[in-house]
Amino acid sequence: MTAFRSIVDKKKRAEENTQEEIAAFVRAYCADQLDEQLVVEWLRAVMAAGMSLEETAALTEAMARSGEQLDWRDVSARVVDKHSTGGVGDEVSLIAVPLAAACGVKVAKLSGGALGHTGGTLDKLACIPGLRTTLSRREFKDQVAGSVGCAIAQASAQLAPADKKLYELRHRSGTIASVPLITASILSKKIAGGAPELVIDVKAGSSAFMQTVDEAQALANALSMVGTRLGRRMHVLITDMDAPLANSIGDALELAEALEALEGGGASRLREVALAVTAAMIGGVTNKDQSDPRDVAARALREGEALRRFGLMAKAQGGDLGAFNRSFRPSLELTAVSGGFIERFNGRALGEFVAANKRDQNQPVGLRLLKRRGEPVEKNEPMLQAFGIADSSAARSELSAAIGIGPHQIPEGPPVIATVLSSIPQPAP
Repeated sequence: MTAFRSIVDKKKRAEENTQEEIAAFVRAYCADQLDEQLVVEWLRAVMAAGMSLEETAALTEAMARSGEQLDWRDVSARVVDKHSTGGVGDEVSLIAVPLAAACGVKVAKLSGGALGHTGGTLDKLACIPGLRTTLSRREFKDQVAGSVGCAIAQASAQLAPADKKLYELRHRSGTIASVPLITASILSKKIAGGAPELVIDVKAGSSAFMQTVDEAQALANALSMVGTRLGRRMHVLITDMDAPLANSIGDALELAEALEALEGGGASRLREVALAVTAAMIGGVTNKDQSDPRDVAARALREGEALRRFGLMAKAQGGDLGAFNRSFRPSLELTAVSGGFIERFNGRALGEFVAANKRDQNQPVGLRLLKRRGEPVEKNEPMLQAFGIADSSAARSELSAAIGIGPHQIPEGPPVIATVLSSIPQPAP
């Protein structure tokens, strides 16, 4: 225990821990050989002193190696995984995964459940009757490598178990907001997932975990550098989440809007981010004929190939897409108390409202925005619809507080803010 005490004390003095020290610390923690308070001290020291690129990479690798690791070297095609840091109305994975597969990339998407005010991709997929998000390792690999070409499945508990254990402790000890720790948490699961190429969508804004563009940029840079150092080809985007990305909030409603996007409709901002993410995923495939990856993705979306691929994925995972009821009847409609412009949507508050109200409900629960920020609104004009939520003065008051109406027209910014590309020499074919 004296050796581990010295590791913590080094970090408390703002000194670097070596790769060997970090690996030993993670192994001991996973084996329940460390006093939890000692680990909390180390986490708080990291919060105060930060971590170097070498330390962050060492922590990421140690966590990735704490359990099983998938291997895609027996698949001749390119294999890509995609991750989002999460936000309200983020349905991008449901569109980009089948769209990239329709363009020739094998997509091995491992996901988790919902976190706080953000909906989880698996929760949305699970709205399709019969669909399984828990696949065996063999099922997952066969579906990705085969004719379906993509899968969205729950990350096994055996993949990077150190991350789950450490995240729970960080949550209890108030040590979440650390770029190195967030970076290691995200990348350890992706490294264990084995995909040689990673596309990560870092959300920035009041409806996301990274509240400012500067915070998002710091995380994007760290993800790019650490992922590259650990042998992955990285493409990181920073996208706007100052308001809900899509017009729907809530699992079933978001799935329905994603399907609408796959059919060529849906919110324009959602489509733009989905196309940008897909272009990052397929970029290498289109170099042979010098086609613009975004144009390739847009054509596959327009011609219905992405929708067909989504159907194949759902069927392969036991889902009956035709049995998913996309007809929702609103239980509450909120109208404007005055005229002006929509100046603000508090996406976090709206997401938390949906999360709090979907407990113990047997029907779709969610919200649909009828207006976007910057759009004009007249008195008594509908702004928002709620589904599966009792019409009450308390609900109306909470929803009204999340929407700001004023005299100023403040349009939404560009949906894609920046991209950070890090590439490494690829092995010879």
